[in-house]
Amino acid sequence: MATIRLGDEAPNFTAQSSEGTINFHEWLGDSWGILFSHPADYTPVCTTELGTVAKYKDEFNKRNVKVVALSVDGVESHHGWIKDINETQNTTVNFPIIADEDRKVSELYDMIHPNADSKLTVRSVFVIDNNKKVKLIITYPASTGRNFDELLRVIDSLQLTAYHKVATPANWQNGDDCVVVPAVATEDIPSIFPKGYKEVKPYLRMTPQPNLD
Repeated sequence: MATIRLGDEAPNFTAQSSEGTINFHEWLGDSWGILFSHPADYTPVCTTELGTVAKYKDEFNKRNVKVVALSVDGVESHHGWIKDINETQNTTVNFPIIADEDRKVSELYDMIHPNADSKLTVRSVFVIDNNKKVKLIITYPASTGRNFDELLRVIDSLQLTAYHKVATPANWQNGDDCVVVPAVATEDIPSIFPKGYKEVKPYLRMTPQPNLD
C-alpha cells in the first residue's frame, strides 16, 4: 500500500476517464491540480460535490488549477451519472472523472481504508502544485461532503506562500494580513515587505498580503 506524504511527487498513472485516456502528469502539464475520489457512482453526496465543482470551474481556472475526479465504477456508468449530475445540480460537468474499476489508482493513492469500507474509496483530496508535488492531503469519511470554498482558500494560501516569505494565520481569507515567516529577520522585513509590518511578538510579525503577480 502506497503512503503519500506532503512534498512527495504525485504518482503518475494512465487511466480511462469520462473524457478519454488520461496520463496524469501529461494532463496536468504546468498546471496545479486537484485529484479527488468518490466512493462510487450514483451516490447522493458525490452528486452534489461534482455539481459544485462544475460550478466552481472558473474559480479553479483563475488559479491555474485542473480538477479531476475518480470513482471505482466504469466509463459507461460515469456517463450515465454525469447526466444525473447535470440534471439535478443545474450545471454541466466540465472535467474528467477517472474510471478506476481495478482500484489501481485508488491503491496508488491509498484511497481505500479497509476499516471504513473494504471496497469503496474514502473522500480523499490531493492538491498538487505545478512541479507535481503533493501540497495538501485531506481525507473525509464517505458520509461528509467536502467544502470547496475551503479548497479554494487553501489553494490561495499555498500559491501565495509558495512565492512569498509568508504564512497564513487561522481562518485567513484571500486579502487578509499574513504572518512573516520566522526565517526572515525583523531588520530585513522592510526591504522584503514594502507594505509595512506590525510586530505583535518578536516571533509573530504581521504584514499586509503581498501581491500575487
